Amino acid sequence: MTDKLTVSVLGTGIMGAAMARNLAKAGHTVRAWNRTRAKAEPLAADGAHIADTPAEAVTGADVVLTMLYDGPAALEVMRDAVPALRPGTPWVQSTTAGIEAIGELAYFAREHELVFYDAPVLGTRQPAEAGQLLVLAAGPTEGRDKVAPVFDAVGARTVWTGEDGAAGSASRLKLVANSWVIAATAAAGEVLALSKALDVDPQKFFDAIAGGPLDMGYLRTKSALVLDDRLSPPQFAVTTAAKDARLIVEAGEKHGVRLDVAAASADRLRRAAAQGHGDEDMVAAYFASFDSDENPSA
Repeated sequence: MTDKLTVSVLGTGIMGAAMARNLAKAGHTVRAWNRTRAKAEPLAADGAHIADTPAEAVTGADVVLTMLYDGPAALEVMRDAVPALRPGTPWVQSTTAGIEAIGELAYFAREHELVFYDAPVLGTRQPAEAGQLLVLAAGPTEGRDKVAPVFDAVGARTVWTGEDGAAGSASRLKLVANSWVIAATAAAGEVLALSKALDVDPQKFFDAIAGGPLDMGYLRTKSALVLDDRLSPPQFAVTTAAKDARLIVEAGEKHGVRLDVAAASADRLRRAAAQGHGDEDMVAAYFASFDSDENPSA
C-alpha cells in the first residue's frame, strides 16, 4: 500500500488551509472545499483541486479531514459529502467540536460506515503552516496506518488517547489544553490593560519577571502582537476562541465544575468581537477592558 493518499480537506480557514498545503507538500493528492470558495482558491497554486461542493471534494478520497467552525457545521458538511463516500473511508475530524458534538459526529460516521477518528490539533497559524501541530487522536488501532501519513504531514507529533473516537478522549484533552491557552491569553491582555491604566511601561513588567518562574514565552509573544499592532492576520481568531471558551464552560457545567476564569474569558472575547475585533488574533480581547468608543492602542 502506498503512503501517498487522496485526502479531502473540508474547511480551509486558517488551520485547514495550512494543513492542506502541508498535505500537498508531502506528496498527497489534495481535494479542498470551503463554504466561501475564495478562501480555498489560493490552494490551487499548491496543487490542490478546488471543489464546488463537499460531495465533489470527497469523490475518490482515501481519507477525509474536516476542519470547520464547530460540530454542527461539520455535521452539515458531512451530510452533503457522504453520498459520494465509500464505506470504510477514514474520517479525520479535527474541528474543535466539544464533547456533545463529537458523540453526534461519531454516530453519523457509524450510520454511514465511515471509520471515525476524533483528531483535534493543538497549535495556531504558525505551527500549522510549518507542519508542526500536535495531533491529539482517538480511533481504532486497525486503520491507523491509513491516517498516519495525514497526521505526519500536518503535525510534529501524534498523541493517541484511546481506541474509541466516539468517547471523545482526544476532544476532552483538547478542551483542557485550550482552557489553559485561553486563560493565559486573557491574562496577557489584562496585564497590558492594567499597565496602560496605571501608566506603567509593560517592558518594566517583562524585565521584572525575566528569567524567573513567572516568565513565559507565550505571554511575551501574545503581548507583542498588541504592543506592535500585529493582530492581523490572526494566529487564532477572537471569534473562534470565543466559541472554544463556550465549549469549555459547557463541558465544565455538564460535569459539575464551575470554570469562572473560562466564563470570564468567554465574555471578554464576545465583547471584543462586538467591538469589531472578531477577525483579529485572540489576544485582541485586550480591547474588552475598555469602552468600545475608546478603542485604545496599547
